[in-house]
Amino acid sequence: VQLQASGGGLVQAGGSRRLSCSASGRAFISYTVAWFRQAPGKEREFVSAIKYGVGTQYYDDSVKGRFTISRDNAKNTVYLQMNSLKSDDTAVYYCAAGAVRGLSEAYSYVYWGQGTLVTVSS
Repeated sequence: VQLQASGGGLVQAGGSRRLSCSASGRAFISYTVAWFRQAPGKEREFVSAIKYGVGTQYYDDSVKGRFTISRDNAKNTVYLQMNSLKSDDTAVYYCAAGAVRGLSEAYSYVYWGQGTLVTVSS
């Protein structure tokens, strides 16, 4: 599975942005997909995940109520809708796939995209 993240850019605080994670491979629909982010000088951190099948969603407390993850299996794409953005959300956002357990742990994921930079200006 190859993943490609896109949609990053410069956005003002309080604004919105939608990220996309496009995947190759028919097996994509059977994978849990997640978004992680890494700010300058900080470790990579979990943002959100969506399971295969029922599509149960998981969020870090820092984004709960502001971000929404969704998937379109027909398009092999997972989205991250980000609203009410804050300067603390500035980071490179990565999508990842393939975790079976430990969905909030980066080491659980097998496949990674290249990252897309989101910069929130205050």
